Amino acid sequence: MQTMGKKRLVSLMLAAVMLLMAACSVNMGEEEPKAADPGTKGAETKSGAQKVVFWHAMGGATTKVVDQLVDNFNKSQDKIQVEAVYQGTYDDLLSKLKASMGTSEGPTVVQMYEIGSRFMVDSKLITPMQNFIDQDGWDVGQLEPNISGYYTFDDKLYSMPFNTSNPILYYNKDLFKEAGLDPENPPKTFEELKAAADKISKTGKAVGANFAIYGWFMEQFFANQGAEYVNNGNGRDDLATESLVNSDAGVKVMTWWKDLIDTKAANNLGRKTDDSKKAFSAGQVAMILDSTAALKGLVDGTTGKFEVGTGFLPKPADAKEGGVIVGGASLWMMNNRPDEEQKAAWEFIKFLTSPEQQAFWHINTGYFPITTKAYEQDSVKENLKKFPQFQTAIDQLHNTKLNRATQGAVMGVFPEARQIVEGAIEEVLNNKKTPKAALDDAAKEITAKIQEYNRTVK
Repeated sequence: MQTMGKKRLVSLMLAAVMLLMAACSVNMGEEEPKAADPGTKGAETKSGAQKVVFWHAMGGATTKVVDQLVDNFNKSQDKIQVEAVYQGTYDDLLSKLKASMGTSEGPTVVQMYEIGSRFMVDSKLITPMQNFIDQDGWDVGQLEPNISGYYTFDDKLYSMPFNTSNPILYYNKDLFKEAGLDPENPPKTFEELKAAADKISKTGKAVGANFAIYGWFMEQFFANQGAEYVNNGNGRDDLATESLVNSDAGVKVMTWWKDLIDTKAANNLGRKTDDSKKAFSAGQVAMILDSTAALKGLVDGTTGKFEVGTGFLPKPADAKEGGVIVGGASLWMMNNRPDEEQKAAWEFIKFLTSPEQQAFWHINTGYFPITTKAYEQDSVKENLKKFPQFQTAIDQLHNTKLNRATQGAVMGVFPEARQIVEGAIEEVLNNKKTPKAALDDAAKEITAKIQEYNRTVK
């Protein structure tokens, strides 16, 4: 491809994605980071060291954890100096990445949320992580397969998983006891959850359940039924050309969800997962869905009030074999940086994957370790004793059979697709459309956006 043609393609793709994101506030497969000081890690570059710039979107307290990981690496050797730069939310980060194109001001390594993966691959702006893995003979088998699977395309690992989570069921064990339910046996199916929520709501002490109107949950409910979200093998055998959100799997989810609301077994608090968590922590709701990364905060926030239980994401009793998809983000190597700089960045990335650093990351953030050996660290074992509820998340991840459904859908317009699905859920719960009609309309709109995007990359 000629240089001007390539630049025009990248420009069109970035413009398209930014227009989509400017139109809506995007959920990310987990709680969006809070704003933090946008400054950089201020250490001076070591004399003669190769500088590596790392852009990330880990705000709030997590910024300090990222900075500590970077500091650990910088102190471990004297040839490379990594500078971590917090860029705001994932949306802010992508906007700044666009603005840096064609300049020398961009990053060496950038963190990108999982639903931006198709765009990053299509952009031609990155060097696949597999290139460094092959050159170094690095053992990719040390990674959790159900985590690395999301970021693998055509048998190549394109980016290195970084912050990883999946959704689990959180429940109030005390409210379960008061309703005559077994507090050690959380509901596993849609049907069981409905029955439990009914019993709890009828006690008058709390509402049985609440699920934030979050597109990520719909994607997870599809995977848990072994159903694909877009065609062409979830967009992995070839570019997706059609949304499948209006398939039987989607209609089944929305019919069940609406029934929970209509029978007052559940309530509707809107799109914000924070509102759902606040209601749960206050004892107003007995069951919610949320990211595994929320576990420490929920347990700490309810200490002395009630005991938090955790369970697998529920699914229909007659569902096909499935599981959960990872959420979060991964690290991408930008290909406009000199080879030596990219090689230095690879050394940093390898350091982050070590069991010791993964243990530190997991304990201090609640995200999954991406390497299996991290669970052998004494610190992780001690943390599991303190937060035994996290074993549910580990078991759910390991029990997930990796296939096209659980590997996760990829499409270039995923941020907007999530918003469209959330709008459809609202229409159903607010009695404006039937589940089938709302999802038919959503699928049509998403399909049009997918096809429009595909024309810019072919």
